[in-house]
This record gives sequence, structure tokens and C-alpha cells, in this order.
Amino acid sequence: MTEWQQRLARRLEAARGDRPVDLLFRGGKVVNVFTGELASTSVAVFDGVVVGFGERQANEIVELDGGILSPGFIDGHFHLESSLLIPAEFARAVLPHGTTTVVADPHEIANVAGIAGVQFMLEASEDIGLEVFYMAPSCVPATHLETAGAELSANDIEKLAQHPRVLGLAEVMNFPGVIMGDESMLDKLERFLDKTIDGHSPGLSGAQLDAYLCGGIGSDHECTRLEEAREKLGKGMHIMLREGSQARDLEALSPLVTSQTKQRCMLVSDDCHPEDLLEQGHMNRVLKRAMELSIDPITAIQLASLNPARYFGLRTLGAIAPGYQADMVLLNSLQPLQIGRVYKKGKLVAKDGKCLLAKKPVAAEVQLISMNLEELKEEDLRVQVQGSEMRAIRAIPNTLITEEEIVTVADRQGQAVSDANRDLLKIVVIERHQGSGRKGFGFVRGLGLRKGALASTVAHDSHNLIVVGVSDSDMVVAANTLRELGGGLVVVSDGQVQAQLPLPVAGLITAASLEQVVAWKKEVNQAALELGATLEHPFMALSFLALPVIPKLKLTDQGLVDVESFTHVPLFV
Repeated sequence: MTEWQQRLARRLEAARGDRPVDLLFRGGKVVNVFTGELASTSVAVFDGVVVGFGERQANEIVELDGGILSPGFIDGHFHLESSLLIPAEFARAVLPHGTTTVVADPHEIANVAGIAGVQFMLEASEDIGLEVFYMAPSCVPATHLETAGAELSANDIEKLAQHPRVLGLAEVMNFPGVIMGDESMLDKLERFLDKTIDGHSPGLSGAQLDAYLCGGIGSDHECTRLEEAREKLGKGMHIMLREGSQARDLEALSPLVTSQTKQRCMLVSDDCHPEDLLEQGHMNRVLKRAMELSIDPITAIQLASLNPARYFGLRTLGAIAPGYQADMVLLNSLQPLQIGRVYKKGKLVAKDGKCLLAKKPVAAEVQLISMNLEELKEEDLRVQVQGSEMRAIRAIPNTLITEEEIVTVADRQGQAVSDANRDLLKIVVIERHQGSGRKGFGFVRGLGLRKGALASTVAHDSHNLIVVGVSDSDMVVAANTLRELGGGLVVVSDGQVQAQLPLPVAGLITAASLEQVVAWKKEVNQAALELGATLEHPFMALSFLALPVIPKLKLTDQGLVDVESFTHVPLFV
């Protein structure tokens, strides 16, 4: 017999009752995601796998004391980089909240460091207690309208697909390329015909949506309106109902979930920022919100366990049943959701909000440095006036979507400058990967700064350096500070750094603990608010102003982008 056959034979013996099981969970109820019921039964676990229900001989009895066993929670669409943490620290943060599996899209780090970045994430997420699967980034760079640190070809991502934890092709953001039959995009789709292909198509409808789906796209997480979600679901897509730190669509989309449609719906977070992880949790927060919106509690759990497992072909995950991996969450209460203990492969990994796994030592500092830019001077940020009116980005609270406004130029001796009295701030995106020195200039309203500057190397999707401010002098200090730090977030006023958050790994993440990162994050946010920022999370909003795949007006290192026409547009009208 092979080793696998021998192992299975032992499990079968335990399932038949011919040998004692390792663990017997009894004295509680079990969430059955197949029937939508709570069952009063014991659960037998052997070799990390559920082998049956009912009383058995067991080496260890685990008393549930009236609690409820739920399948471990699965986040079917997530960007680990949004936590600002390396994978091991992220695992320690989410396991106590019931998340036992994540399907991640590493396109953030791929846009900075290419294949080396993805390989780092794969290696750094081995044996960390949390099971992390990946989707191969489909769009690096995301568009031709910005400069990324790498370009992943169809051959590159096909090599990634050979890894056992790479499940398919990540969100296909270049929906115009699919619709118009771009050969390079079709080449990538062809390499993943037998795997899962995730979509990304905000607002897409009608014949264009039909064409997009003909490319083999299976899901969408960008629906913001119920009508949009209904059309996409009706045309065969799996709908990911997103409730993240920045984009929160669950309230608008919750009526989509009915007894007829629930099998094709999932709960996902997409992005979860460190302060939210520490203070509110991860998928448990999403589940609580779903229940508040009148989604049946067991249905909500199904949307965060069985459904994503089925969609991604994870046949032994997502349920408590014979043959399924023993990833289980002991709930002290179902509604409101209260988590007591968390088990991964039958091993207790968290209890009462605390991770029980030993802290994984961090090897020597990862060399994923991408800050290839010269020291800036004030003259590098000057914008010559070329008309009396110009386009400005309008930031909108609690959404990734921006608007375009036509505003009168603030002209100071022939230079277009910020005008804090009108909430009109200069914003610059500086290419940081290839040393080109390229800069995109724009102006933004809605951030509210009265003085100083903010800068960040977290700027989706290419993560060039983005800086916004009232004065060029403070903007220069902010940008140069990040150049020295190797990336991160910084607040500057009157030429002095007020607060900073170092992100030395690719300018995106750090090996520091969640608690340390949150402390730094609160310091930079508070410093920004003290400069007049009107948005609750100014750096979160700043990071998405360079995202040229979400309407309407965005800024990259190559200039202003009209996302709806997918073209660059001039600053001056």
C-alpha cells in the first residue's frame, strides 16, 4: 500500500469504530451547511479529519458545554497586503476570529516585485496555522495606463499554476481586453481553462458583460448595486458580496441572497486594514454584518464556508462532515456571533480571542526593495499653468469610486498650486520601480488638508509613490522620507515628519506585529486629521486615488486617467 492508502486505511478504521478517534466533540450542536440546520450530535475527528458523528471511543473528549460547532470561515477573495502584515502575522491576527482559510490574490506585491514577490508570499505562508491559497495575478501591470515594477506574461503565471496552492487566475481587471479579444489577455485565459477564473467588472452590463463571460469568467466582487448583481448572477456568475475596510457593499447586495440564489453567493472582505483586524476581526465581522442585515445565520455561515470551498474546488473544506478537514469554530453564541475556540485540522489554534500558535521567527529582512528614485527637489513638483480651468479628482467617502470636477486653477506666478480654502490639493504620483523619474500631476478635492502633506507607497495597483499636500516643500520632505524608509506612510508639516509607518518589504508590508502596525497607523491617521483631513481614513482614500480600473477620474505616474474611456486625459481643460 502507498503511504496515502495506509493513512486512509487508518481513517477508515476510525470511521468504522475499529480504532479510537483522536478527538470527540460532544455536548453541543453542529452547523450543517448542507441542510441549513443545527444538529445535536457529537463529532469524531481522527488525523485532522472529521470521520463521523455520534458517540465513539476517543483518546480525548472535548466538551462543548452547549456551544455550536461551525465550519471554519473562508475568505474567498482577499489581498493579504491590505493588512500591511507578512503572512505569519496575519495568521496570528485572524485565527482567533474564526478564519481558517484564505484565498488571496497577490497582485499588489506582484505589481511591485513580480514573480519574486509572489514566490515570497507563497513561501512566507507555509506552515503558519492559517491555510492560504492563491490565485495567479492576471493583470500585472493592471493596465497600460501606469508603470508597474514588473510584467507577468502568460508563461509566468502558467508556471505559478503548477504550485499546489495556486487555484486559478485572479481577478481579470482588464475586462476591455477580454471583451475586445486582446491576444495577450486571451493567452492568459487559455492557460487557465481548467481552473477557476475570477472576474472584476464594475458596472459591466448587457452585451459587454455577455462577451466578458464568454472568456470563462466565474465570479465578480465589484458589484455595488443590486440590479448589477442580479444581472450577473442571472448570467451565471458567482457573486462575492464584499464587506471590506474600504468598500462595503453588503447592505446594498444582501437582498440578492434568497433560498434560490444562495448557492452562488459568497461573503468576502477583499481588503481588511490592520486597525479593523485588531478591533473588529475579519470574517466574523462580515458574518455579523450579514446577520444584522437579516441574512439567516446558517446561510451566512454557508456563504463563508461551503460556497467558497465549492467554487474554488476545495473539496475537503467548508463543512463539518465525514471526510472533511476538521477546521471548526466553537461558537459561544450564534446570534450575536461570539467565538470561543478555533480548531485547524483538529488542532486547537486559538481560544478566547488569543492565538495559541508560537510566534514564527522572521528570517533576515526580505530583500524586496523597490524605491528606485532620485531625491526630489521642489522644482520637480512644479506645474506650469496651461489654462484657466482644469480637471480635479473628487474623493467620495466610503467608496473607491471618484468623480471628475472642472475647477478654476489656483495660479501663483504661472504655477498651478494647492488652494486649501477650496479644498483643492496638488497630488503627484511618482514612478518608484524603474528609476524613470516619471511623474503624474493632478489636483484632488475631498481630502480636506489645511496644511502639510501625506505620502504613501501603498497606491493601488502599481504602488508608485503618491503624495498630496498644501505646499510643495512639505510634499518633497514626505516623498524623500519614504525613499529613505524603503516605503510606508508618512505625514509632514512645516518641514518636519509628524508620524510615519515603515513598510520595508516592497513598500507594502512589514514583519512588525499587528499591535505595532496599528499603533503606527493610528499615529499617522491622527497626524493627518490634525492637519485638517476630513475623511476618517485619509491614507485609505489616498491609496485608491491611483487605481485606474475603478471609475471615474484617477491619477497614475503617466497622468490623469478617465477610467470610463480607459484613456489619459489632460490636466488642463
